Amino acid sequence: MPERPTIAPDEVAFSAIRAQGAGGQNVNKVSNAVHLRFVVRASSLPEAVKARLLALSDTRLTQDGVIVIKAQGSRSLEQNKAEALARLQAMVDAVAVPPKARRATRPTRASRERRLEGKAQRSAIKQARGRPRGLD
Repeated sequence: MPERPTIAPDEVAFSAIRAQGAGGQNVNKVSNAVHLRFVVRASSLPEAVKARLLALSDTRLTQDGVIVIKAQGSRSLEQNKAEALARLQAMVDAVAVPPKARRATRPTRASRERRLEGKAQRSAIKQARGRPRGLD
């Protein structure tokens, strides 16, 4: 199995920001939340992994190819940094393995017959819903 690509610490930029939500006076004084910024194109990841990362339709990925992750779950700056890095690594791990190529297959004869039987059954049910014929 190939090695999973790791993110070099010098390729990640952190900035401490104030967290949102409840927290009393502390939330207004202390910058414990973290913004992680990771430039995909300038990273040392393999080209195939970069391409799959940039192809993601993820709200954390900007049009410039920068991944921005905000972590504010903990009251500790270090724990929030670790959480943001773990989320980034999870994103990279998700695209590290190339998707399996889909091979087109044909439906079997039995599956085609089952499908047509189901359609005929449904048609009979709908036909029976109409006004009775021949009673006029």
